[in-house]
Amino acid sequence: MEELAAKGKIRRPSDGKEVSSVAFIECLDEKTEHPWLFSSAVGCLVALKQAQYLRKSNPDGRAYLFYDNMRAPGQYEKFYQTMQDDPGVFLSKGTPESVSNGGAGLDLIVKDTLLGERVRLNVDLVVLSTGMVPMTQDSAIVNLQYRQGPFLPVNPYGFNDSHFICFPYETQRTGIYTAGCVRQPMDFASCEMDATGAALKAIQCVELVSQGKAVHPRAGDESFPDIFITRCTQCKRCTEECPFGAYDEKPDGTPMPNPTRCRRCAICMGSCPERIISFRDHSVDMIGSMVKAINVPDEYSEKPRVVVFICENDALPAVDMAGINRLQYSPFVRFIPLRCLGNINMVWIADALSKGIDGIMLIGCKYGDDYQCHFVKGSELAAYRMGKISETLQRLALESERIRVHQLAIDEYMTIPKLVDDFMETLAQFDPNPYKGF
Repeated sequence: MEELAAKGKIRRPSDGKEVSSVAFIECLDEKTEHPWLFSSAVGCLVALKQAQYLRKSNPDGRAYLFYDNMRAPGQYEKFYQTMQDDPGVFLSKGTPESVSNGGAGLDLIVKDTLLGERVRLNVDLVVLSTGMVPMTQDSAIVNLQYRQGPFLPVNPYGFNDSHFICFPYETQRTGIYTAGCVRQPMDFASCEMDATGAALKAIQCVELVSQGKAVHPRAGDESFPDIFITRCTQCKRCTEECPFGAYDEKPDGTPMPNPTRCRRCAICMGSCPERIISFRDHSVDMIGSMVKAINVPDEYSEKPRVVVFICENDALPAVDMAGINRLQYSPFVRFIPLRCLGNINMVWIADALSKGIDGIMLIGCKYGDDYQCHFVKGSELAAYRMGKISETLQRLALESERIRVHQLAIDEYMTIPKLVDDFMETLAQFDPNPYKGF
């Protein structure tokens, strides 16, 4: 369509007839090979632009746009409104039902329109909006050597996007940034802004790494993982679970750290069953000391004690926002912040329960298709580990309901009182932790 419009008058390729009517079909249905490709703001804007081509080349021409969702973000809303006001442009929500030869043109039948009925049109051209296909990965180009593979991880749609809510340019490969249509469908203006943001992130990375500091999201952190390698059992959990490839393996299976890739999330600290990975200012012993310092009322005071291991990135700020808004919840909870919920270590759970603490909550970032975990896999790993906690609870003769895992977005602070109070009601159904007083 762009090539036809570039010639001045838009003419039909089949017979050279000047086009006077065009139907644009957006948002093709789920029967297409890649349904997610056909629902982007780029396709909608291109259709609106090409409808304008027709109106300018033929003032008597008619353009019909049928869509499932019309997207015109930001400043493009004004362009959309301009096209709505054009008497030669017809826009309607609708699904194409059939296209067939109709004498001098094509017969198009569209159902489920805003008019509440089928619409039948005879037009000169039917234009199907195509999507942007993700770039094919070529490991020979980027030449990465990572434990997880030589590729750039992709999001659920196949693009090389970090899929972070808060970090649009970062990938799971430290120092490699994506911009423009490499990471998602974009128009030219958005690509320019995206490239600027990615370049600034790259500059920040070079500066911080040269100073021995971490990049996003713990920018400026000067600590590094310290491994007591003589006790390492070569279980390979740290090399497999690190989302950023900060560990490779030596031939004997011993982890080989790559400090410039490390984001200081401490997920490796939680993954190590021998507890031999620590940071200067964040270690298993430090968090364990916080747990042991919590005052636990005796079984006669009827004051249950709950400890909440909480992610410092989204969940902890949400608790702060709940406090700023004067939201009330049980006073019997104690919060212990973690760099990421993924650095939860099972020994802390065992220490808390054996100390007499009645219940444990773990609150981390959301994960799934639209994950918000700042460290990609941390919250998901924590939930997976807690799914295997039943053995520890059985050994201590405690109910599995005493441990609960939640996902929390930063804007869901208003749900915190209900989360805490519901958990307290659950604990009220059980006897006090029998380890109180030991």
